[in-house]
Amino acid sequence: MQDTPFVIAGRQFRSRLIVGTGKYRSYQEMARCHEASGAEMVTVAVRRVNLTDRSKESLLDYIDRSQYFILPNTAGCYTAEEAIRTARLAREVGLSNWIKLEVIGDEKTLFPDNEGLLEATRVLVKEGFVVLPYTNDDLVFARKLIDAGAAAVMPLAAPIGSGMGVQNPANLRILREMITEVPLIVDAGVGTASDATIAMELGADGVLMNTAIACADEPVLMARAMKLAVEAGRLAYLAGRIPKKLYASASSPLEGVVR
Repeated sequence: MQDTPFVIAGRQFRSRLIVGTGKYRSYQEMARCHEASGAEMVTVAVRRVNLTDRSKESLLDYIDRSQYFILPNTAGCYTAEEAIRTARLAREVGLSNWIKLEVIGDEKTLFPDNEGLLEATRVLVKEGFVVLPYTNDDLVFARKLIDAGAAAVMPLAAPIGSGMGVQNPANLRILREMITEVPLIVDAGVGTASDATIAMELGADGVLMNTAIACADEPVLMARAMKLAVEAGRLAYLAGRIPKKLYASASSPLEGVVR
């Protein structure tokens, strides 16, 4: 079975894994992890990057833009106004007109502020941005984001940086069945390779992660593991799992066996 391409806003990506740039021990380690992950898109927090003083070292110096597509994000923004202003800054300094949109509503959980997220999405889409909003796993709200022009829907698997993995597989399955017009990208909460595989087996088009790789004991090894996990999960989703049964079913049926 031939897979469908991973396309966001008309741009095709070979890798379904999107990785971040924060929390690494060094920029050099970050670059090694990016290479090991096989990712083609990396997300960068606009508010945490030196965009003006080119004489100082920046993480952007360690991202080969001929190899990686930069997806700026509005991490750390708690209002629609802050997020809109940050997105505009990213475009003005030449990062991209794509934006991973985050409008945080709670400082402890980092859950999104849905009202602010929807407001910012509408404004930025009208201004020509390709908007990829980080949101909760609510189908009704996902529909509102799509209606507002979002180029993808990016529901959390668990709170950002928690490493708890997929906490509500039923909602992700519902989102997968009901949303077909834009990509579904699981964002936040992945802790290890099996979490990424589960997200992909549930039908996600892609997975975005940062902490799970950057804070692993051996980040480069984890980056490689995540690459394989995403690929395996996608293949399993396409293959279709066997149904679950309460009782055993022999691997070697007895039909036709000479007794």
